[in-house]
Amino acid sequence: MSKKGLAAWILILTSLALAPLSYSQSQHIDAEELKRSAPRIYIDCEDCDTEYIKTEITFVNYVRDRKEAQVHVLITTQSTGGGGREYTLTTLGQLDYAGQDDVLKYYSNKTDTDDEIRKGLVQALKLGLMRYVAKTPLAGRIVINFQDKVKPTSVVDKWNFWVFSLSGRGFFSGQKSCLYRSLYGSFSANRVTPEMKIRMSVSGSNYLNKYDIEGESIESTLSSRSFSSLAAISLSEHWSIGAYLSLSSSSYSNIRFALKPAPAVEYNFFPYSQSTRRQLRFLYKLSFHKVSYREETIYLKTSEHLWNESLSATLELKEKWGTISATLEGAHYFHDFSKYHVDLYGEISIRLFKGLSLELYGSAARIHDQLSLPKMGASYEDILLMRRQLATSFEYYFSVGLSYTFGSIYSNVVNPRFGS
Repeated sequence: MSKKGLAAWILILTSLALAPLSYSQSQHIDAEELKRSAPRIYIDCEDCDTEYIKTEITFVNYVRDRKEAQVHVLITTQSTGGGGREYTLTTLGQLDYAGQDDVLKYYSNKTDTDDEIRKGLVQALKLGLMRYVAKTPLAGRIVINFQDKVKPTSVVDKWNFWVFSLSGRGFFSGQKSCLYRSLYGSFSANRVTPEMKIRMSVSGSNYLNKYDIEGESIESTLSSRSFSSLAAISLSEHWSIGAYLSLSSSSYSNIRFALKPAPAVEYNFFPYSQSTRRQLRFLYKLSFHKVSYREETIYLKTSEHLWNESLSATLELKEKWGTISATLEGAHYFHDFSKYHVDLYGEISIRLFKGLSLELYGSAARIHDQLSLPKMGASYEDILLMRRQLATSFEYYFSVGLSYTFGSIYSNVVNPRFGS
């Protein structure tokens, strides 16, 4: 074979050997280009398994800062009547997708496992992201399948939408000079439909602390029993009426027995259908109290009948810039308007700018209605062991914090080694 022929064969064999590599490299480059064109997504969810979402949905890019995202996915939840959860997935278009918003719902059952819930949530999220992926070159790589299922039929519920729950727990600990025991049990029955909500619960608890100090034994005991119920009727997208009923007994509050029926009316400034995203509710209650005390009170009462009214305003917002949850409540007794209380409590989380968030938590109360305080007061042991309610004119709690995150905006990678 001539030198020219040998050179030609070498060139042909080399080309054949490199062809698969070049094709593979070309595929890899194409995939990388497609990935760069994928929508940038910011997942805004407090209780979601974000690592699972990133593992299952790989046709988008995940970013850590909402301002870098083309789609802000806000996932909010609330309880359903059956003990499950309603997940509201709000996709908010930004930058290239500004104004392209959508809302999807996913419902979990009380009996669903965590794995079943996250799979259902991921499936709903995939559907919600399709409208954005369809506008990118990735659309050509997306395959959509339809799983044929039985036709929807009217629900026949042998329980008539009633859900029952029974729970009990005990906690025991101790050492040579200290013993602690706690017992708690509860039973609840709930029925929730779009037209009406019924909730009932019974609970009881007992606590015992025992200390041996230099041969002297000190015991601290607390006990409580309670029954509470609510029946609420939906009138419209903004109005509801209902009634509360409670029976209680508490050694801490010096209550032997208390009966409190209370009709109520509520107005929601926003439609109830938007309740997972925003609420501004005003609740008015008129209560009758029939109370019997364990010990004579500071007002020389062993029992009394009282009328009370209260008004509360609750604001809950979940938006791209953060969340707000706050309640302001005021109440007073009719027999003496100087017996009142005002409570303010809530939390605020605000994203100030890229990577920086401000978080505020707190509560404050002005208290002038402690009618059940015992005349004998609290002993030194009662105060230290918190066995009795103490006289006060105010209470407060407050915390403030900042968090700042910086670095790469992308967060596609999931590496589970050595835990999260």
